Amino acid sequence: MHRRQGTDLGRLWTAYAVSTFGTWIAFGAFHLIAVRVLRVSAFAVSLLDAAGLALAACVAVPLGPWIEYRTKRPVMIATGVVRFTALASVPLAYLAGVLSYGQLLAVSVVCGTAGIAFTAASGAYLKHLVDADRLLAANGRFEGTNWLATATGPPLGGMLVALLGPVVTVAADALGHLLSALGLLRIRGTDTAAPRAAAGRLRAADLASGWRFILHDRVLRRLFVNSMTVNGLIMATGPLLAVLLLGRYHFPAWQYGLAFGVPALGGFVGARLSAPLAARHGPHRVLLVSGWLRSLFPVGLALTRPGVPGLLTVLTVEALLIFSAGVFNPLNTTERLRRAPTGRVAQVLSAWSISSKLAQAAFILAWGALGTLTGPLTAITVAGLLLLGTPLLLPRRMSGPEDPSGAAGESGEADELRPV
Repeated sequence: MHRRQGTDLGRLWTAYAVSTFGTWIAFGAFHLIAVRVLRVSAFAVSLLDAAGLALAACVAVPLGPWIEYRTKRPVMIATGVVRFTALASVPLAYLAGVLSYGQLLAVSVVCGTAGIAFTAASGAYLKHLVDADRLLAANGRFEGTNWLATATGPPLGGMLVALLGPVVTVAADALGHLLSALGLLRIRGTDTAAPRAAAGRLRAADLASGWRFILHDRVLRRLFVNSMTVNGLIMATGPLLAVLLLGRYHFPAWQYGLAFGVPALGGFVGARLSAPLAARHGPHRVLLVSGWLRSLFPVGLALTRPGVPGLLTVLTVEALLIFSAGVFNPLNTTERLRRAPTGRVAQVLSAWSISSKLAQAAFILAWGALGTLTGPLTAITVAGLLLLGTPLLLPRRMSGPEDPSGAAGESGEADELRPV
């Protein structure tokens, strides 16, 4: 049984790695196409990000309950095929000379929605597939893969664009999702789904059940608010740093890529250390310390200046931030899976993903306006100062998952997953 689980986990990880590397190779591809091919305004580029996140989140609201009552692997495979189809339409439209801004926005929404569905289904499947005592190590493996892809994907994508044109990385991203779906077809282990008797009784109350469970659990609630705030503030500074470094400070494109690619290796190291540190010092202590550290370092971006000193500042701050996040994220993800009620994992994860996308969209728009009024460096500094207070939102004590029976009673559904 353990050998079977190990093989299936390896195939799940391989599928995740292939799609993740494809996504990071295409990092910034839609921005590049919008600016250099479609010649849209800076506001339209920001709107592409914010509207894509917000619309995908709204479209995905019914997905959590729907996914819960279905076997998870077919859902993951379907999302890979959907993302392949949507992304492949971009290079085809470009070659036909009919690519439009509206198509980019539509593809962004479709891929964002499919991404939420994949996150919900894969999280529930991982919890089913992996024993509880191996869950943190598994999450660390996935987190490390994500940071390794972050470090290597964008530089490789940049070289491909320089050699073959602006849409080649989108084609690579599409191919990655197709290969990921084919890899998931090779998994032969058991699957999970809520009882089929509940599948036909999706009601309006079910749409909010994921949020009810999050808000019902004290620890989960604090982790949720902390994650929405920290990730929103960090994401909000991304476009502003691009304007500051590429625009005002005239960094070459290779230096800009270096500033955000190399530090991601710190995330890989942090993710690999997360489980050993938790085993030695306790998961809660490591969660708190890494949570504090990831909120302290971004204020250092206020010291960013032109030239080599500015590049070294960004490299140092980003490396320390990403290392801390690499330690924190597997612990946060594991705690979220551990506390999510059995039979409601997909709903909790989809609610979390939807909220995260909406929060990021709101922060990006708000800090875009602030940066326009005060300048990008001032807005980045404000975000850094606000981040200093976010560790106060972390749970001071950990306890067992709280009894969700009151919330479950509202929907009247069983809380057990069944093997398929």
